[in-house]
Amino acid sequence: MDVHLVSSIGSAEFTHLTRSLSKSTIIGLDAEWKPVRSQRSTFPTVTLLQLACQLGDDSSGWDESVVFLLDLASIPLPSIWELIRDVFVSPDILKLGFKFKQDLIYLSSTFSAQGCDLGFDKVEPYMDITNIYKFLQHIEGNKVTKNTKSLSAICEEILGLRLSKELQCSDWSQRPLTEEQIRYAATDAHCLLGIFKIIQAKIIEEGHLCNNVEDQHQSDISLGLKDILEMPDCEDKLVRTKICNAVDIVQATASSEECERIAKGVEVIRKTKPMDESLWKIVRKYGEKLILQESDRTPKTSRKKGRRRSSVVVVCKEKQLDNVDWQGPPPWDISMGGDGSPKFLCDVMVEGLAKHLRCVGIDAAIPLSKKPEPRDLIDQAYKEKRVLLTRDAKLLRHQYLIKNQIYRLNSLLKNEQLLEVVEVFQLKISEDQLMSRCTKCNGRFIQKPLTTEEAIEAAKGFQRIPSCLFDKNLEFWQCKDCNQLYWEGTQYHNAVQKFIDVCKLKE
Repeated sequence: MDVHLVSSIGSAEFTHLTRSLSKSTIIGLDAEWKPVRSQRSTFPTVTLLQLACQLGDDSSGWDESVVFLLDLASIPLPSIWELIRDVFVSPDILKLGFKFKQDLIYLSSTFSAQGCDLGFDKVEPYMDITNIYKFLQHIEGNKVTKNTKSLSAICEEILGLRLSKELQCSDWSQRPLTEEQIRYAATDAHCLLGIFKIIQAKIIEEGHLCNNVEDQHQSDISLGLKDILEMPDCEDKLVRTKICNAVDIVQATASSEECERIAKGVEVIRKTKPMDESLWKIVRKYGEKLILQESDRTPKTSRKKGRRRSSVVVVCKEKQLDNVDWQGPPPWDISMGGDGSPKFLCDVMVEGLAKHLRCVGIDAAIPLSKKPEPRDLIDQAYKEKRVLLTRDAKLLRHQYLIKNQIYRLNSLLKNEQLLEVVEVFQLKISEDQLMSRCTKCNGRFIQKPLTTEEAIEAAKGFQRIPSCLFDKNLEFWQCKDCNQLYWEGTQYHNAVQKFIDVCKLKE
């Protein structure tokens, strides 16, 4: 994934952005802002706008793309307002988003606060990933439900790519952005291109496009993908959306406004590559318009909700004080009936920390189900004599908690969370412990390593071992629980060095 952080309009990255926009026919959109934890009368300020640009024609893979992160905290917003507006309304660019209306509202408010007229009022043509996913379920013959899946769940199901949402609530106003934040922000926008590529191929394969864009009757009037899915006879009738009625005229000539902007030296998107025919048909048939109403420009407040939220914040602050110093023996302590070995349960909010703990040899489990109830988490931690690790303040107030059963992490990033756990619970980490647990299931390895021949036999129908390893006389280690095989290759040595550095084992 090619990622560029744009912090200045005079930079090479900004020039690269404008050139890429001229070659892009599909763009994935996303935005980030500092989380608001209390009732406010203004919208949050967006500090980062992500643009994932699909380069090349329809035959190109979705990996032939580039992601730009526009640092709105550093760039004067009036200098890029017209450029962004042009992207949002360009008939030559299909915009993809995941529930992007909220992002658009916050973006519009952020730009308006900097004197950019009314900010932004529409995005077209547009397709929402939630509707794309539901349509994919429909054409595959699966039941379409009203419940909306998360982007992480959709991405894992369609692309086999698991998105970590740990940094979603991090402070996006702080500069410089961390490498983890940059990677998170870029991936969130980039995955939209991959999901769309799947449904684009499905639509073409299933023959849901008419050969002639004028084939349909005039009674099949403007409908978006969401409207199509809600039609009672959608299984038999797929109708066409009429968007950008005057697109041919717009494509053929530059407007007088563009000419004025060119004369003033303002950046204008000069398209060098129009949509290919199949994409254009998809846009004409399933494209939507994302339009802001006047009522969307005013924050919706509720006194009742405001009072409830403020009381929760007070409780959370009081409970968080309990985390400053861990007092008393943990449940795995011998005095508490444990075996003396540290054991943790990482809830879904800090599931990524479990892998880090396993990499340094610490027993770290995850919930038994994907969406566990608080009582289930507490029961699992109690039965297995584990400390429940979380960032969910609500869990701290649960009535079933017993003393020294839960710890709320203060850190956001996995490396920092690992160090926090090591320090608070006074864990002893040695170099010999590194990579001594299965990172997949938390199991232990068999005591005797396998030879290459034994590993090949054990991996049949289960795991692929690269043929380049056959002549290297390596030792293979197998997990007792899930049978996953490991070997001391490049990834192993890189991981060992990483945790030596993180845990400062050689200082």
